Amino acid sequence: MSRSSYSQRRGRVILCIDDNQDVLECEKMFLESFGFRVLTALSGRRGLELASMHSIDVVVVDYLMPGMNGQELALEMRRVRPQTPIILLSAELDIPQGALELVDIFVSKDSLTSQLLPALAQLHGCGSMFGRSYDA
Repeated sequence: MSRSSYSQRRGRVILCIDDNQDVLECEKMFLESFGFRVLTALSGRRGLELASMHSIDVVVVDYLMPGMNGQELALEMRRVRPQTPIILLSAELDIPQGALELVDIFVSKDSLTSQLLPALAQLHGCGSMFGRSYDA
């Protein structure tokens, strides 16, 4: 997918949460190259703090994190910001069904660069990021 096909999303805010600083930096650089504004957090708690302080269009969260894993974060995010789409990332493919039910899309970290932008595009009919909001 070309950068120009994402030009209408310019300035949209994506919150990336991962306990791995290197992964966060890669996600940030990658998404910013397509015009997204990216906030990062090294923990679920910090991610929730950022979500309470900023308008967030999409949350991208790692499943395996200490303290608060991706499922716990998704559960809390659904309570705090029920309309915000959530993309769950993991290098593990055996994710509990309960975690998958809390998120909009699952993306394997092995194919992050090829699947993340299509996942964001798939959310077209699912949230405020693309001009339509959820029913509360």
